[in-house]
Amino acid sequence: MASDGTIQEQALDWAVRAGDPAFADWEAFTFWLEADPAHARAYDEVTAAVTDAAGLAAASGPANDDIVEEYSPALRPKRMWLGGAVAACLALVGAVWVFQGERRDLYTVETALGETRAVTLDAGTRIELAGGTAVVFDRNDHRFAQLDKGQALFTVRHDEANPFTVTVGDKQLVDIGTVFDVRHDDKGLSVAVSEGAVQFDPAGADVRVSPGEVLRSTDAAYTVSKIASAQVGEWREGRLTFEAASPTEVAAQLRRATGIDYAAAPGGSGNISGSILVAPLRKDPAAIGPLLGLSVKAQGDRWVIGAN
Repeated sequence: MASDGTIQEQALDWAVRAGDPAFADWEAFTFWLEADPAHARAYDEVTAAVTDAAGLAAASGPANDDIVEEYSPALRPKRMWLGGAVAACLALVGAVWVFQGERRDLYTVETALGETRAVTLDAGTRIELAGGTAVVFDRNDHRFAQLDKGQALFTVRHDEANPFTVTVGDKQLVDIGTVFDVRHDDKGLSVAVSEGAVQFDPAGADVRVSPGEVLRSTDAAYTVSKIASAQVGEWREGRLTFEAASPTEVAAQLRRATGIDYAAAPGGSGNISGSILVAPLRKDPAAIGPLLGLSVKAQGDRWVIGAN
């Protein structure tokens, strides 16, 4: 996945190469432009900046430039000087972008297990964090978030010119007018959509996740399957639904939702399905047994679950 900074560096590189009269790799250049709308935007920005700067540089050149232009022996040095000005402009644009990147004012919002919290970034954009979750935000950019761990529901005001992006590990999610739930843990990444759509990993797999779909991604591969839209973000209402989940996955979600130390039995296997309310478990952690047909054993403060 290419970050914003990487895309800008690529745009600068293409601008330099495309400005060379000997440049011939137009097919690759077109492919790069069309691979992601952010590519075209970055290229337009850098070429516009260079054009403006080069114009200023030309205007500030030697006062006898118009005379030099009349003599062909001096034409090559003149063009070399302009090329140097454009290169300098490109370097300046790159430096400005790096400086802007360094000006990010990041902060982290984190929840404890069993705790939830909501963050409103602007009108129409709200992020709700489940328990055991950490999300990084930028005070200078309300269209950015980074999910370090846990689960969060994103309700995003769509802006086609400035899409909201969520970084999760080495992947990126781009909103397309959206309500979507993202979970990130040692099992991988999942994104479920109830409204609008999400573009998953636009610089790589480039998969569109539509309403009623959930994408699950690991280092090796990804899958897309159906999900009831009502289940997306249902943890906010104190409900969890499992479909063919492993005991390890069930224990992890129970810990996040309740703050109770649930764990999967060693070597436990099996596919667990069912829908439960979380509130009764806070009073009686063993109640998960009959609700999902599991064995439950107390080991000190830990509750070990496994398939019957």
